[in-house]
Amino acid sequence: MKVSYNWLKDYLDIDLPWEKVSEILTDIGLEVEGEEQTESVKGGLKGLVVGEVTFKDKHPGADRLSVTKVNIGAEEELSIVCGAPNVAQGQKVVVATVGTMLYPSEGEPFKIKKGKIRGEVSEGMICAEDEIGLGASHDGIMVLPSETAVGTPASEFFKVEKDTIFEIGLTPNRSDATSQLGVAKDLAAALKINHGHSGKVNEPDVSGFTVDNNAMPIEVVVENTTACPRYAGVSIKGVTIAESPEWLKKRLRALGVATKNNVVDITNFILHELGQPLHAFDADEIDGNKVIVKNLADGSKFTTLDDVERELSGEDLMICDGASNGMCIAGVFGGTKSGVKDSTKNIFLESAHFNATSIRRSSTRHLLRTDAAKCFEKGSDPNLCLYALKRAALLIKELAGGEIASDVVDIYPNPVAKAEVSVKFSHVNRLIGDDLSKDEVRNILAAMEIDILNEDGDDFKVAIPTNKVDVIREADVIEEILRIYGLNKVAIPTQVKSALTYGLQPDPFKIKNIAGDYLAYNGFNEMMAVSITESKYFKEILPIDESQLIYINNTANMHLDVMRPSMLFSGLEAILHNQNRRSADLRLFEFGHTYVKKEDDYVEDEHLTLFMTGQRYSEGWLNKDKEQVTFYTLKTYVMNLMARLGLSGFQESKSENDVFGFGMKFHRGPQVLVELGRVKGKLTKAMDIKHPVFYADFNWDLILRALRKHKIDFVELNKFPAVRRDLALVLNTTVKFNEVEAIAKKTGKKMLKAVNLFDVFEDADKLGEGKKSYAISLVFEDVTKTLKDKDVDKVMNQMIQNFENKLGAIIRK
Repeated sequence: MKVSYNWLKDYLDIDLPWEKVSEILTDIGLEVEGEEQTESVKGGLKGLVVGEVTFKDKHPGADRLSVTKVNIGAEEELSIVCGAPNVAQGQKVVVATVGTMLYPSEGEPFKIKKGKIRGEVSEGMICAEDEIGLGASHDGIMVLPSETAVGTPASEFFKVEKDTIFEIGLTPNRSDATSQLGVAKDLAAALKINHGHSGKVNEPDVSGFTVDNNAMPIEVVVENTTACPRYAGVSIKGVTIAESPEWLKKRLRALGVATKNNVVDITNFILHELGQPLHAFDADEIDGNKVIVKNLADGSKFTTLDDVERELSGEDLMICDGASNGMCIAGVFGGTKSGVKDSTKNIFLESAHFNATSIRRSSTRHLLRTDAAKCFEKGSDPNLCLYALKRAALLIKELAGGEIASDVVDIYPNPVAKAEVSVKFSHVNRLIGDDLSKDEVRNILAAMEIDILNEDGDDFKVAIPTNKVDVIREADVIEEILRIYGLNKVAIPTQVKSALTYGLQPDPFKIKNIAGDYLAYNGFNEMMAVSITESKYFKEILPIDESQLIYINNTANMHLDVMRPSMLFSGLEAILHNQNRRSADLRLFEFGHTYVKKEDDYVEDEHLTLFMTGQRYSEGWLNKDKEQVTFYTLKTYVMNLMARLGLSGFQESKSENDVFGFGMKFHRGPQVLVELGRVKGKLTKAMDIKHPVFYADFNWDLILRALRKHKIDFVELNKFPAVRRDLALVLNTTVKFNEVEAIAKKTGKKMLKAVNLFDVFEDADKLGEGKKSYAISLVFEDVTKTLKDKDVDKVMNQMIQNFENKLGAIIRK
């Protein structure tokens, strides 16, 4: 939210440096996230001065140009070539000197340079109003009053106003500070309590509001009082739509609000001044002189001010005319037909209070995040409607003419009273952590316009202003007191108190760091993707049951419409992004969550994913063959990571996951710890990825669960020598190494320390069709003695027999 310091000064008699104001605003919970120094005219008219044309003659080389001499109060007059038809000797004009940056009303800024125009020297520029951002006219140069002093800076003559704009990070609970006046009141309270200020706020006076006649009454009917608890309005007849005065345009431009005409600008001004959205209707477009606040049928069509035809929901609250034609989406956006136009003569001015939830839903449903909708969403003050209505009506009479042509309509069936909250003085000091006297508490509450209804010893009851919709409990009242008292005044405790806590074992944070460190040390880069993704991935590229998708209403990025059920596409998007920037050799990992819907339950799981693509090693003279990443490259890192975490005793089998062209999984029974493989070519092709991608998906929740039973045993290094035996087995090509390894370990038991596959040979002519040869090494140890050949031979013979019987192996001699 933007706050103008000059606008605050309209309500407060202060002249503090803007830096001090910024500090105070942050201290009271209106955190200033940034400041911007602005001028009422862009560029502040720097480098522009008042000059007098002392000489004018026709340009010798161009009929439409003039050669002039201009006195700007310097030692020497300036020679300036001017193309304006109205330039004349003796005029007082605005001169842009050499080096001045000009900011025209339209187009890009440009810098004035000394040069020659058709052979004549030009040392500046005599300006038209559009060339310096003061208007739209380009009929000729600006001619100033003859009494204007030469050398006067243009910023001084045109009274350029400098301002500081504070960008406040307004939290959702601060409904009382959604306006310039609301911020001024909060600031006044802090200034009164902590800085000796009177605390007086100069609020706009509406006592002059009177009804001129009842010539144009508009009937109002509110059918949905839940969505519209209060609706007020008044008719104004005989207005003249014109450009707003400069002071009004300055106020709106300071906040980045575009100006349109006097009536529309006034409604925007009141929105930002008071935090009460208003809407002005062209009264002549209201069929039947009747306004009906109601919900239209689901699917009804309505064209908004941006000329977009929208399909309404039955939940959208509408402002309709007497024929039930929609004129406005209540509290959100107006319609094309009933809006104020240049030809408008009579208006009906609306000031209403709408239900925050209803406005939020309509606003997000139609992607109309207007200032009015945001204000209602935070919770507007229902008791401000009439004051804002009268304030706007008086301004319209002042700036657009006309007369109040009806009584004020005010439909408020269930008035909202101030909430009453009981508080204890002792609780104030206990929660704040400082010793506030009762008088200090009373003064702070009075400064915030919070009335004390009664006191009884330690107890007191307060009435909360209706603009503080979030202050409903004792703790909320104490928080308000603390904001104004000042967090920086609370003494720092001299004692440090601590308590012993018991955390989960193993520590999930520590385990995650171990895994992340291992991967980072091996050249992987950690990525962090958002948890929302595009549903088309799971409808068109990798189809899953749509009932499992969790849809969200994402108004900011509509294509990101589901919570991700898999982390695969997050990695593929990152690979594509890097590939398009000529970075194809990638090793990525991500810790994240997946989300699926199962029947009536929502399931969130944590995962660790790995992605590898491109060359195995970085480009260099040692990598002349440009070896590419393979499935086994990824498998090596997966197995080493599991070993680093201390995971063992899992089985290996083929993965049936549709993600993989070929893949495998490590599991314990039905619980799959990790799946890995090469991503199917059709998936990478659909994502426009040019190289094969290898992907591993760890179920991190199951990994942590498995580690809870993991114990670390320390054993003495074996002092007896190991024995190695090599064995060549001819097997069917369908037999996998893990089957060989399992039989070897079961037979060798504790004596067998390691099994390694060091060669694979396939040759149909030498081995036969469908056959392959595995060369394996077997390492034996005994921690109690030196092994003899007969000990090892006994185990080897049993192992060979098992290979022959269970795998149909032939032992190569």
